[in-house]
Amino acid sequence: MANRIMTEGQMNITRRGILQGSTVVAAAASSGAMGAGRADRTERWGLYEIALTGPASGNPFDDVRVSATFTCDGRPVRVPGFYDGDGTYRVRFSPPDLGLWRWTTTSNATALDGQTGSVRAVEPGRGNHGPVRVTRDGFHFVHADGTPYRQIGTTSYSWALQSDAKCAQTLATLRASPFNKMRMCVFPNVPSAVTDPFVRTGPGAANWDPARFDVAYFRRFEDRIRALCDQGIQADIILYHPYDEKRGYSDMTRADDERYLRYVAARWGAYRNVWWSMANEYDAIKSKSVADWDHLFGVLVAADPHDRLRSIHQINTYYDHRKPWITHASVQNGAAVLDDNRAELHRTMTGKPVIFDEVCYEGNSTKRWGNLTGEEMTERFWWATVGGTYVGHSETTEPNRNADFSWLGQGGSLAGTSAPRLAFLKRIMEEGPGTGIDAIQPWWGYHLGGQEYAWYLRYFGQEKPDVWQVRLPGKGPESLKRYHLDIIDTWNMTIDRADGHFSMARASDYDVHDFNRPSIALPGRPYMAIRMVAV
Repeated sequence: MANRIMTEGQMNITRRGILQGSTVVAAAASSGAMGAGRADRTERWGLYEIALTGPASGNPFDDVRVSATFTCDGRPVRVPGFYDGDGTYRVRFSPPDLGLWRWTTTSNATALDGQTGSVRAVEPGRGNHGPVRVTRDGFHFVHADGTPYRQIGTTSYSWALQSDAKCAQTLATLRASPFNKMRMCVFPNVPSAVTDPFVRTGPGAANWDPARFDVAYFRRFEDRIRALCDQGIQADIILYHPYDEKRGYSDMTRADDERYLRYVAARWGAYRNVWWSMANEYDAIKSKSVADWDHLFGVLVAADPHDRLRSIHQINTYYDHRKPWITHASVQNGAAVLDDNRAELHRTMTGKPVIFDEVCYEGNSTKRWGNLTGEEMTERFWWATVGGTYVGHSETTEPNRNADFSWLGQGGSLAGTSAPRLAFLKRIMEEGPGTGIDAIQPWWGYHLGGQEYAWYLRYFGQEKPDVWQVRLPGKGPESLKRYHLDIIDTWNMTIDRADGHFSMARASDYDVHDFNRPSIALPGRPYMAIRMVAV
């Protein structure tokens, strides 16, 4: 019996088409070559796959268990496998460290048990910065190689379930956009080209078998995950939602839920761009209690040796984001990002990064949650940024004013005006402190974000000031610095530097300012900002 060993690039040889972006660089190695001492190679944080042939009778999803333990320098990582149909079982592993990883399989099926091999994890290639993690300070994100990750996300619930042509259009739109995270549902919530993640047992929406996955559905979905990875975009995978009661995919029994979570974790968890969103509007799924969600998080954590980011999203009742299995808060709240202080309070209360993934949407929907102007959407991003948090975008613009067929529902193209302005904000964020933008003394009303004594950002939103008193908080000698000052028009996307420097001196026990230049003239327009950077 032969194993087939494939790296991330090699797997694309079987998935050619509009979504395939990697190049095949080598043929798959055989188990005999492994036994002879030849180790396959994959990038650190890449994807390495073992394909094994085993039992196809009965129900392999329930009857057969397979995993592989990878060991490097005495560090073992046990990786669960999954059944991919036609007698094929796969184990997918993303090496967290450089070096030679030796593996051995364990299974209750003789044909799959005791297989061995090795893979050498080599330096990552261009664009591979590793998975996103939470920073040490607990409030921002960073790639595994230390590259900061400034989240500018969007949501397109069922884009991955549309036709190949529509999916290609969505990916092209993303390539021209600032968005580096896509929230996307496993189960359909709007009209889609594919709708059946489980094997159907008869006519009617509710006739399906939760114990048998339609592997073609999951292969197709992971093609979209991979395509996003090729474009450097995080795939924030929404595992449950309350919008499809006729099919009832989110209302399975606990045993069926556990099977499903273990399957998707084994199948997709090795992709470095995967994030897990346990549910969208979890509190609208009436078949599950908070205790059920807690239990399912435990199942997911145990099933995911790659330890991807995890969140859950509410409609009315906040989940307790302080629970240890939550890595960051995913929040629906449009009002919290209408000023920086309200946004910052969420971060203070959770002690973790906060992404306001839903703050209402730019568009022309008749619904109150889908008719923001581009200015209003952009403003929410800026207030949250100054508050040390993050925001997610989406758009509901559609000729018939039906959000199901908009970017939010199906992807495709964007018609709004916020995306270029969000790209401008992303540039500001990337030029900011490497540790991330934090709210600076927010409880004292300074409305400043950045890093004390180094970098400051002040946003005015819809106010139209014609002057700003240049005053910064600071008590010690480190506060007596010189600063460049930039006047930023966040809507027209311009940056004008004020002449000279601002040299700070003591103004009070708590503040500093420049006695010779106590204020700066502003143009009296909305959506202006000030940036001050230490010389």
